[in-house]
Amino acid sequence: MGTLAETDPVAERTRRSRRRAARVLRRAGWVLLALAALPFVLTLLYSVINPVSTLMLGRWLTGQPVARSWVPLEAVSAPLIRAVVVSEDARYCMHWGVDTAQLSQVVEGFMAGEETRGASTISMQTAKNLFLWPGRSYVRKALEIPIALWLDLVLSKDRLLEIYLNIAEFAPGVFGVEAGAERAFGKPAARISAAEAALMATTLPDPDGRNPGKPSSGHRQLAGRVTREVGRSDWVFYCLEPRVRP
Repeated sequence: MGTLAETDPVAERTRRSRRRAARVLRRAGWVLLALAALPFVLTLLYSVINPVSTLMLGRWLTGQPVARSWVPLEAVSAPLIRAVVVSEDARYCMHWGVDTAQLSQVVEGFMAGEETRGASTISMQTAKNLFLWPGRSYVRKALEIPIALWLDLVLSKDRLLEIYLNIAEFAPGVFGVEAGAERAFGKPAARISAAEAALMATTLPDPDGRNPGKPSSGHRQLAGRVTREVGRSDWVFYCLEPRVRP
């Protein structure tokens, strides 16, 4: 004859419920682990396979148009590459995915209650565009950092920049320098001039509000600053292919 606990139907149901809950938690843990590992596995593939961004996938899934034509880095004009690097991440060749100097300044400013800039590197923006979501979020920023470090470790600087240039959004639904150049100036990215390159580069922080083909006076001023900065920043490009270095 069994004990009371063994014959009590309520206790048996409780044990079964706990076992089911434990199984669900284990499976959820494995799913979360797989999701966390996915960016690191995909990065290895992206060294040879051309990826798409989460924004592109989102637009496709919701029936919205997407314009993007992948081009290798050799098919992007040197002025355009220089302008994007200077505008988006002037220390690109000096860090390993995360600019710790800029990030520490942002953290110090935040702790002091000051308004801060994002301090996003090209590697971090690529991590966000490939694997995460848009918008401001400390959770997303925390996820960006390890992925950006991994991207910079696995991919060469040229390949990482090539991916970024082909997934960055230059207008709503217009992704990559080739589609962006065609939309703004009616020509391929290989033929973009220094002045046009500065206008395209300064569109990246606000592709909804800026149009390099029809720039506002403020947009032109920003582009002028980038052009001047490119002219005095030869050292910025030392890690990139020789033709990009002035």
